[in-house]
Amino acid sequence: MDSGILGAIVIEGHVQGLSNVRSLGELGVPVYVIDVANCLARYSKYCKNFEQCPCFNRIEFVEFLVNLCKSEKLNGWLLVPSNDHIVENLSLHIDLLSHYYKMLVPKKDDLYRIINKNALLDVARSCGTHIPETYGCSDIMRAAGLRYPVLLKGGHGLSFYKAMHEKAIQADSFADVLKIIKMLDGKYNLDDIMIQELIPDNGDNKVISFTCFAVSGQIRSYWMGRKLREHPIKYGTATLAENVDCPLVLEEAVPLVAALKYTGVCEIEFKYDMRDNVYKLIEINPRTWLWVGLAKACGVDYAKMMYQFVNGLVPCFSSA
Repeated sequence: MDSGILGAIVIEGHVQGLSNVRSLGELGVPVYVIDVANCLARYSKYCKNFEQCPCFNRIEFVEFLVNLCKSEKLNGWLLVPSNDHIVENLSLHIDLLSHYYKMLVPKKDDLYRIINKNALLDVARSCGTHIPETYGCSDIMRAAGLRYPVLLKGGHGLSFYKAMHEKAIQADSFADVLKIIKMLDGKYNLDDIMIQELIPDNGDNKVISFTCFAVSGQIRSYWMGRKLREHPIKYGTATLAENVDCPLVLEEAVPLVAALKYTGVCEIEFKYDMRDNVYKLIEINPRTWLWVGLAKACGVDYAKMMYQFVNGLVPCFSSA
Protein backbone atom coordinates (compact mmCIF):
# COMPACT_ATOMS: atom_id res chain seq x y z
CA MET A 1 0.00 0.00 0.00
CA ASP A 2 1.40 3.41 -0.91
CA SER A 3 -1.44 5.71 0.22
CA GLY A 4 0.63 6.95 3.15
CA ILE A 5 -2.20 6.13 5.56
CA LEU A 6 -1.63 3.27 7.98
CA GLY A 7 -4.39 0.71 7.62
CA ALA A 8 -5.99 -2.10 9.60
CA ILE A 9 -6.49 -5.83 9.13
CA VAL A 10 -9.78 -7.20 10.42
CA ILE A 11 -9.24 -10.86 11.28
CA GLU A 12 -12.39 -12.94 10.84
CA GLY A 13 -15.09 -11.25 8.82
CA HIS A 14 -18.28 -12.32 10.58
CA VAL A 15 -20.84 -9.79 11.86
CA GLN A 16 -18.48 -7.99 14.24
CA GLY A 17 -15.80 -7.99 11.56
CA LEU A 18 -18.20 -6.30 9.16
CA SER A 19 -19.00 -3.62 11.74
CA ASN A 20 -15.31 -2.99 12.39
CA VAL A 21 -14.55 -2.75 8.66
CA ARG A 22 -17.28 -0.15 8.23
CA SER A 23 -16.08 1.89 11.20
CA LEU A 24 -12.49 1.98 9.98
CA GLY A 25 -13.51 2.60 6.38
CA GLU A 26 -15.56 5.60 7.46
CA LEU A 27 -12.35 7.09 8.87
CA GLY A 28 -10.71 6.75 5.47
CA VAL A 29 -8.53 3.91 6.75
CA PRO A 30 -7.56 1.22 4.20
CA VAL A 31 -8.84 -2.15 5.48
CA TYR A 32 -7.91 -5.72 4.65
CA VAL A 33 -10.07 -8.66 5.75
CA ILE A 34 -8.60 -12.10 6.36
CA ASP A 35 -10.50 -15.25 7.24
CA VAL A 36 -10.22 -19.01 6.89
CA ALA A 37 -13.18 -19.06 4.49
CA ASN A 38 -15.62 -16.80 2.71
CA CYS A 39 -17.12 -14.15 5.00
CA LEU A 40 -19.48 -11.18 5.17
CA ALA A 41 -16.93 -8.46 5.71
CA ARG A 42 -15.04 -9.09 2.48
CA TYR A 43 -18.06 -7.74 0.56
CA SER A 44 -18.05 -4.37 2.31
CA LYS A 45 -17.27 -1.44 0.03
CA TYR A 46 -14.58 -0.52 2.54
CA CYS A 47 -12.69 -3.80 2.17
CA LYS A 48 -9.66 -3.13 -0.02
CA ASN A 49 -8.45 -6.72 -0.11
CA PHE A 50 -9.48 -10.16 1.14
CA GLU A 51 -7.02 -12.95 1.91
CA GLN A 52 -7.81 -16.52 2.93
CA CYS A 53 -5.61 -17.65 5.79
CA PRO A 54 -4.68 -20.82 7.74
CA CYS A 55 -6.56 -21.78 10.93
CA PHE A 56 -6.36 -19.02 13.50
CA ASN A 57 -4.85 -21.15 16.27
CA ARG A 58 -1.92 -22.55 14.28
CA ILE A 59 1.65 -21.30 13.92
CA GLU A 60 1.03 -21.20 10.16
CA PHE A 61 -1.38 -18.32 10.80
CA VAL A 62 1.39 -16.29 12.43
CA GLU A 63 3.70 -17.05 9.51
CA PHE A 64 0.92 -15.98 7.14
CA LEU A 65 0.65 -12.60 8.88
CA VAL A 66 4.39 -12.02 8.66
CA ASN A 67 4.47 -12.92 4.97
CA LEU A 68 1.41 -10.76 4.25
CA CYS A 69 3.08 -7.77 5.87
CA LYS A 70 6.22 -8.23 3.79
CA SER A 71 4.47 -8.85 0.48
CA GLU A 72 1.87 -6.07 0.83
CA LYS A 73 4.08 -3.58 2.73
CA LEU A 74 1.70 -3.35 5.69
CA ASN A 75 4.18 -2.39 8.41
CA GLY A 76 2.48 -0.58 11.26
CA TRP A 77 -1.04 -1.65 10.39
CA LEU A 78 -3.45 -2.47 13.21
CA LEU A 79 -4.57 -6.07 13.73
CA VAL A 80 -8.22 -6.32 14.85
CA PRO A 81 -9.04 -9.87 16.06
CA SER A 82 -12.61 -11.13 16.36
CA ASN A 83 -12.40 -14.39 18.34
CA ASP A 84 -10.52 -15.91 21.26
CA HIS A 85 -8.33 -18.23 19.17
CA ILE A 86 -7.00 -15.24 17.25
CA VAL A 87 -6.37 -13.21 20.40
CA GLU A 88 -4.52 -16.09 22.03
CA ASN A 89 -2.30 -16.77 19.01
CA LEU A 90 -1.46 -13.09 18.61
CA SER A 91 -0.66 -12.88 22.31
CA LEU A 92 1.61 -15.94 22.23
CA HIS A 93 3.61 -14.41 19.37
CA ILE A 94 3.33 -10.75 20.31
CA ASP A 95 7.11 -10.23 20.42
CA LEU A 96 7.48 -11.39 16.82
CA LEU A 97 4.38 -9.75 15.42
CA SER A 98 5.07 -6.41 17.08
CA HIS A 99 7.96 -5.95 14.62
CA TYR A 100 5.36 -5.85 11.85
CA TYR A 101 2.00 -4.76 13.25
CA LYS A 102 0.26 -2.77 15.96
CA MET A 103 -2.03 -4.73 18.30
CA LEU A 104 -4.21 -4.21 21.35
CA VAL A 105 -4.11 -7.71 22.81
CA PRO A 106 -2.96 -8.62 26.34
CA LYS A 107 0.41 -10.26 26.83
CA LYS A 108 0.32 -13.99 27.53
CA ASP A 109 0.27 -13.92 31.35
CA ASP A 110 -2.35 -11.16 31.40
CA LEU A 111 -4.45 -12.94 28.79
CA TYR A 112 -4.56 -16.19 30.76
CA ARG A 113 -5.90 -14.31 33.77
CA ILE A 114 -8.88 -13.52 31.54
CA ILE A 115 -9.53 -16.50 29.30
CA ASN A 116 -8.81 -19.02 32.06
CA LYS A 117 -12.08 -18.69 33.95
CA ASN A 118 -10.62 -20.10 37.18
CA ALA A 119 -7.86 -17.49 37.13
CA LEU A 120 -10.40 -14.78 36.31
CA LEU A 121 -12.52 -15.75 39.30
CA ASP A 122 -9.44 -15.44 41.52
CA VAL A 123 -8.90 -11.88 40.24
CA ALA A 124 -12.57 -11.04 40.81
CA ARG A 125 -12.46 -12.38 44.37
CA SER A 126 -9.36 -10.30 45.11
CA CYS A 127 -10.91 -7.02 43.94
CA GLY A 128 -14.42 -7.54 45.29
CA THR A 129 -16.32 -8.18 42.06
CA HIS A 130 -19.14 -10.61 42.83
CA ILE A 131 -19.07 -14.10 41.26
CA PRO A 132 -21.28 -17.20 41.34
CA GLU A 133 -20.10 -19.73 43.92
CA THR A 134 -17.76 -22.10 42.10
CA TYR A 135 -15.75 -25.25 42.82
CA GLY A 136 -13.42 -27.46 40.84
CA CYS A 137 -13.41 -31.25 40.63
CA SER A 138 -10.76 -31.34 43.35
CA ASP A 139 -13.39 -29.83 45.70
CA ILE A 140 -16.25 -31.87 44.33
CA MET A 141 -17.68 -32.81 47.73
CA ARG A 142 -18.09 -29.12 48.57
CA ALA A 143 -20.21 -28.82 45.43
CA ALA A 144 -22.86 -30.89 47.20
CA GLY A 145 -23.71 -27.76 49.21
CA LEU A 146 -24.31 -25.50 46.22
CA ARG A 147 -27.73 -24.13 45.34
CA TYR A 148 -28.98 -26.25 42.46
CA PRO A 149 -29.18 -26.30 39.49
CA VAL A 150 -25.51 -25.76 38.65
CA LEU A 151 -23.44 -25.55 35.48
CA LEU A 152 -20.42 -27.62 34.58
CA LYS A 153 -18.14 -25.84 32.14
CA GLY A 154 -14.52 -25.60 31.15
CA GLY A 155 -12.08 -23.11 32.58
CA HIS A 156 -11.13 -22.51 28.94
CA GLY A 157 -14.59 -21.99 27.47
CA LEU A 158 -13.77 -22.23 23.77
CA SER A 159 -11.83 -25.48 24.27
CA PHE A 160 -14.76 -26.94 26.20
CA TYR A 161 -17.18 -25.95 23.43
CA LYS A 162 -14.95 -27.49 20.76
CA ALA A 163 -14.74 -30.76 22.71
CA MET A 164 -18.33 -31.06 23.93
CA HIS A 165 -20.28 -28.92 21.42
CA GLU A 166 -21.94 -27.15 24.35
CA LYS A 167 -20.96 -24.04 26.29
CA ALA A 168 -22.04 -25.61 29.57
CA ILE A 169 -23.89 -28.65 30.91
CA GLN A 170 -26.62 -28.21 33.51
CA ALA A 171 -26.87 -30.47 36.58
CA ASP A 172 -30.04 -30.40 38.66
CA SER A 173 -28.62 -32.32 41.63
CA PHE A 174 -25.32 -33.46 43.08
CA ALA A 175 -26.05 -36.93 41.74
CA ASP A 176 -26.27 -35.36 38.27
CA VAL A 177 -22.90 -33.70 38.83
CA LEU A 178 -21.29 -37.05 39.55
CA LYS A 179 -22.87 -38.59 36.43
CA ILE A 180 -21.70 -35.71 34.23
CA ILE A 181 -18.17 -35.89 35.64
CA LYS A 182 -18.09 -39.60 34.83
CA MET A 183 -19.30 -38.86 31.30
CA LEU A 184 -16.66 -36.14 30.81
CA ASP A 185 -13.81 -38.30 32.06
CA GLY A 186 -11.62 -39.15 29.09
CA LYS A 187 -13.30 -36.55 26.87
CA TYR A 188 -12.14 -33.42 28.65
CA ASN A 189 -9.52 -32.51 31.24
CA LEU A 190 -11.36 -32.79 34.57
CA ASP A 191 -8.86 -30.48 36.26
CA ASP A 192 -10.24 -27.72 34.03
CA ILE A 193 -13.90 -28.34 34.93
CA MET A 194 -15.80 -25.72 36.95
CA ILE A 195 -18.94 -26.53 38.94
CA GLN A 196 -20.77 -23.23 39.28
CA GLU A 197 -24.11 -22.11 40.64
CA LEU A 198 -26.56 -21.24 37.88
CA ILE A 199 -28.04 -17.80 38.41
CA PRO A 200 -31.83 -18.21 38.15
CA ASP A 201 -33.63 -16.49 35.29
CA ASN A 202 -36.86 -14.73 36.24
CA GLY A 203 -37.43 -13.36 32.75
CA ASP A 204 -36.18 -9.88 33.60
CA ASN A 205 -32.58 -10.47 34.70
CA LYS A 206 -31.06 -11.00 31.28
CA VAL A 207 -27.29 -10.94 30.85
CA ILE A 208 -25.85 -7.43 30.63
CA SER A 209 -22.68 -6.88 28.64
CA PHE A 210 -20.50 -4.13 30.04
CA THR A 211 -18.10 -3.06 27.30
CA CYS A 212 -15.28 -0.58 27.55
CA PHE A 213 -12.07 0.86 26.19
CA ALA A 214 -9.51 1.02 28.97
CA VAL A 215 -5.90 2.14 29.29
CA SER A 216 -3.83 0.45 32.01
CA GLY A 217 -7.02 -0.40 33.87
CA GLN A 218 -8.55 3.07 33.64
CA ILE A 219 -11.87 3.06 31.76
CA ARG A 220 -11.94 5.79 29.11
CA SER A 221 -15.25 4.89 27.48
CA TYR A 222 -17.98 2.35 28.15
CA TRP A 223 -21.30 1.09 26.86
CA MET A 224 -23.77 -1.53 28.09
CA GLY A 225 -26.23 -3.77 26.30
CA ARG A 226 -28.68 -6.39 27.50
CA LYS A 227 -29.36 -9.67 25.75
CA LEU A 228 -33.04 -10.17 25.00
CA ARG A 229 -32.69 -13.29 22.84
CA GLU A 230 -29.70 -15.52 22.28
CA HIS A 231 -28.48 -18.48 20.27
CA PRO A 232 -28.23 -21.13 21.51
CA ILE A 233 -31.28 -20.33 23.65
CA LYS A 234 -29.19 -20.91 26.79
CA TYR A 235 -25.71 -19.46 27.29
CA GLY A 236 -25.54 -18.18 23.71
CA THR A 237 -24.67 -14.94 21.98
CA ALA A 238 -27.24 -12.19 21.53
CA THR A 239 -29.52 -12.23 18.50
CA LEU A 240 -31.63 -9.37 19.89
CA ALA A 241 -30.28 -6.82 22.35
CA GLU A 242 -30.94 -3.35 23.69
CA ASN A 243 -28.92 -0.43 25.00
CA VAL A 244 -29.09 -0.08 28.82
CA ASP A 245 -27.45 1.92 31.59
CA CYS A 246 -26.97 0.08 34.89
CA PRO A 247 -24.88 1.84 37.58
CA LEU A 248 -24.69 -1.39 39.65
CA VAL A 249 -22.96 -3.17 36.77
CA LEU A 250 -20.53 -0.28 36.42
CA GLU A 251 -19.67 -0.67 40.12
CA GLU A 252 -18.85 -4.34 39.57
CA ALA A 253 -16.82 -3.73 36.39
CA VAL A 254 -14.59 -0.84 37.44
CA PRO A 255 -12.49 -2.67 40.07
CA LEU A 256 -12.15 -5.74 37.83
CA VAL A 257 -10.82 -3.76 34.86
CA ALA A 258 -8.46 -1.94 37.23
CA ALA A 259 -7.21 -5.18 38.80
CA LEU A 260 -6.49 -6.60 35.35
CA LYS A 261 -4.70 -3.35 34.33
CA TYR A 262 -6.46 -3.87 31.02
CA THR A 263 -5.66 -1.89 27.87
CA GLY A 264 -7.95 -2.12 24.85
CA VAL A 265 -11.54 -3.17 24.23
CA CYS A 266 -13.31 -5.85 26.23
CA GLU A 267 -16.80 -7.18 26.89
CA ILE A 268 -17.64 -8.26 30.44
CA GLU A 269 -20.86 -10.19 31.05
CA PHE A 270 -22.86 -9.88 34.27
CA LYS A 271 -26.16 -11.33 35.47
CA TYR A 272 -28.31 -10.23 38.39
CA ASP A 273 -28.77 -12.82 41.13
CA MET A 274 -31.99 -11.93 42.92
CA ARG A 275 -31.16 -14.39 45.73
CA ASP A 276 -28.20 -12.23 46.79
CA ASN A 277 -29.28 -8.87 45.28
CA VAL A 278 -26.05 -8.39 43.31
CA TYR A 279 -24.79 -8.59 39.75
CA LYS A 280 -22.31 -11.42 39.29
CA LEU A 281 -19.52 -11.90 36.77
CA ILE A 282 -20.03 -14.44 34.00
CA GLU A 283 -17.02 -13.98 31.68
CA ILE A 284 -14.80 -11.55 29.78
CA ASN A 285 -14.10 -11.39 26.06
CA PRO A 286 -10.81 -9.49 25.49
CA ARG A 287 -11.84 -8.18 22.07
CA THR A 288 -14.83 -6.78 20.21
CA TRP A 289 -17.85 -9.04 20.45
CA LEU A 290 -20.46 -10.25 17.96
CA TRP A 291 -22.93 -7.38 18.35
CA VAL A 292 -20.39 -4.56 18.65
CA GLY A 293 -22.36 -2.79 15.91
CA LEU A 294 -25.07 -1.91 18.45
CA ALA A 295 -22.56 0.04 20.54
CA LYS A 296 -21.52 1.90 17.39
CA ALA A 297 -25.17 2.70 16.61
CA CYS A 298 -25.43 4.19 20.10
CA GLY A 299 -22.41 6.42 19.50
CA VAL A 300 -19.61 4.31 21.04
CA ASP A 301 -17.39 3.21 18.15
CA TYR A 302 -14.69 0.91 19.51
CA ALA A 303 -12.97 0.16 16.20
CA LYS A 304 -12.31 3.87 15.67
CA MET A 305 -11.05 4.22 19.25
CA MET A 306 -8.59 1.36 18.76
CA TYR A 307 -7.21 2.80 15.54
CA GLN A 308 -6.89 6.32 16.90
CA PHE A 309 -5.26 5.14 20.14
CA VAL A 310 -2.55 2.95 18.61
CA ASN A 311 -1.69 5.65 16.06
CA GLY A 312 -1.35 8.44 18.61
CA LEU A 313 -4.41 10.31 17.38
CA VAL A 314 -7.00 11.91 19.66
CA PRO A 315 -9.40 9.05 20.46
CA CYS A 316 -13.11 9.80 20.22
CA PHE A 317 -13.80 8.44 23.72
CA SER A 318 -17.48 8.62 24.62
CA SER A 319 -20.04 6.72 26.66
CA ALA A 320 -23.67 5.97 26.04
